Parts: sequence; C-alpha cells; structure tokens
Amino acid sequence: MMSEYWIISAPGEKTCAQTFDTMNNLTSKQHNLCNNYKFHIPDLKVGTLDQLVGLSDDLGKLDSYVEQITRKVAVYLGEVLEGQRDKLHENLLANNTELPQYLTRFQWDMAKYPIKQSLRNIADIISKQIGQIDGDLKTKSQAYNNLKGNLQNLEKKKTGSLLTRNLADLVKKEHFILDSEYLTTLLVIVPKVLTNDWHANYEKITDMIVPRSTQLIQEDSDYYLFNVTLFKKVTEEFKLHARERKFIVRDFVYNEEELAAGKNEMTKLMTDKKKQFGPLVRWLKVNFSEAFCALIHVKALRVFVESVLRYRLPVNFQAILIEPNKKSVKRLRDVLNQLYGHLDGASAGGQVSSADNVDIPGLGFGQSEYYPYVFYKVNIDMVEQSKV
Repeated sequence: MMSEYWIISAPGEKTCAQTFDTMNNLTSKQHNLCNNYKFHIPDLKVGTLDQLVGLSDDLGKLDSYVEQITRKVAVYLGEVLEGQRDKLHENLLANNTELPQYLTRFQWDMAKYPIKQSLRNIADIISKQIGQIDGDLKTKSQAYNNLKGNLQNLEKKKTGSLLTRNLADLVKKEHFILDSEYLTTLLVIVPKVLTNDWHANYEKITDMIVPRSTQLIQEDSDYYLFNVTLFKKVTEEFKLHARERKFIVRDFVYNEEELAAGKNEMTKLMTDKKKQFGPLVRWLKVNFSEAFCALIHVKALRVFVESVLRYRLPVNFQAILIEPNKKSVKRLRDVLNQLYGHLDGASAGGQVSSADNVDIPGLGFGQSEYYPYVFYKVNIDMVEQSKV
C-alpha cells in the first residue's frame, strides 16, 4: 500500500452520508481503486468569508511548518536510535496507535483544540505548540549531539593510526624514566619501512642519548611505536633531527593521574549518554505524536475552510479520507473527476496547473495540484520523504 493518503471533500447530497456512499460505491466497493473512510470534522466556527480567505493562505504556511517539524522530530529519533529501523517504526506513533490507524479513525481533540474557539485561535494554538516543540528539539538535540561528538572523538583517538590515536592505553609505567632530574623518555612513531634505519641510527640523532634504550611498544599497519631515553637538554634538538629522518616524536607525558582522568572522562561520557538516551527517546516519541496529531488537525482545518469557500454556506460537505491503491491512481483520479467535475467547469477535465491560473485567495489555485473537489495529501512516511 501507499504511504500517501488523500483527504477530499464534496458537497453534501440529501445527506452527507449519501455523498460518502456514492463515492465509496464507485471507487472502493465496485472497482477496488482505494479504501475510503469518513473523515470526521466537527462543527467549527465559520466566521466571515473575508476571514476564511485570509486564513486559507495562513493555514497553507502552517501546514508546511508543522509537517517540517514533525519530520524533523522523526528523523532525529532515527538518528538517536542509530539506524534501528524496527525500533524507529515502533516509536513513530500517534496517540499510541500506528499512523494509518490514527488517520483512518481520526477524531478531533476537543481538549487541545476547543471548537468554541475561532478558527484563527485554533491555528494559533497549533502554531505555538509546534514552535515550542521546535525550540525544545534544538536545545535537546544540541546537548545530545555535543555529548555524542565528544564520545566519538575520544573513541577515534583510541582506534586511529599511531600518528593520531591516544597513546595512554598503549604505554606502561615501565616504558618511562620518571622523576629524573636529567633524563626523559620520548615516544617516537617510526614508519615500518624505516625500522632498520631507526635501530641503526637512533643513538646518533643527537648527543646524550642513552644507548640501547629503545623498545618496541606497539604497531599498526604502517607504523611502529618506540620509546627512547635521552638527556632533557637535547630534547628539542632530537625532535628536529628525528623529523628530518621522518621519525615523528609524539608529545606525551606519562602522568598516572591524567591517564586515569582520561579513562574516567570516557566512562563518564558513556554513562551520560546512556542516562540521556532513554529520556530523549521518550521525549521524541511523545512530541512526534503531538506534532503528527497537530498536522492532521491542520489538514482538517484546511479541508473545512476550503470546503466552505468552495461550496459556500450553510456548511454542508462530506470529508473523505482515501487510501489509494498504488496501481490505480490514474483510474481513481478519472472516476473522481467524472463524479465531481461539474463542481468546477474550468477544471472538469481533471487537474489544473496553478501556472495556468490566476491565484485566487482561498480557492486553492496556489496549490501545485488543483481539482474540482477539495483535495489535500497526507504522506505518513515521515523519514524517507524527509528533506530536513
């Protein structure tokens, strides 16, 4: 099945139920072009037609904004779950139900969006709600990403090349001359191809090098890690001449307290990440649900406003949720146009491009798709389709 649903509306016949039955018989029962569900929109306060025209454009912008934030929450939840698609699917719920079920059984949330309020006030409630989610998401994601980034940097230092990785885990106390007034031990990275050169010449790089003081400590695919002991006074000279021979001296001071602190930092970051993971996933799950539910309420508002503007007062239309059969989309469009083409002579032949029409506020010509009936898409694939 498609992840795309359509919400349409058509004028009520003798009853709105008859409108649904007529459409359902021609598309679902007889031809299996789609599955249809009544989309319940309550008796909202209409206001004046002028107010509806202005609100129609604003609801279009609100629709885009709410969808963008809903997708952003979904995508970030996927990032936090680090590619566990099954777990992501389990967490992308609306009111604790899967998205298709929420959509096909949609009921207006009277507590959050009281229908005694004006349409403009309801839109403002949704806008503020989503703005709060957006702001909180930025704060929470930045904190978690910083933590994750610091942890990744430490992990890279544990696993990279000997040229860049943290050497603390590789060396031991016995590799160093400690607490000497005159002597110091350096760590040197030697390319494997220059190993013989190192053994033959390291004692000659400068004066005052302790004979036979080098040991092989570690290796990777390209380099060896050696130590060497020398007098402190020739350290800079040794580094200079070693570099000329392509031996790289790593800056490293053996300090047990600092090494322990480094290991503790790694442990602390891992602990902090685990502590934040659960609450963050729960927050994302809850606020994805909030945002998705808000998105469908915006769609309902748009269907209501557009239907009143198209079909005029008194309010008499049936909103229908359509789940198209992927292989029958063109045929479904043809049937709908045959059924409702009379509603708009200009577009009786089907879809009218907005480029071919003057943009009339409130009449949907600003949409990329315009049909003789009120039409809006809902795509419930919140991750794959996301461009945020």
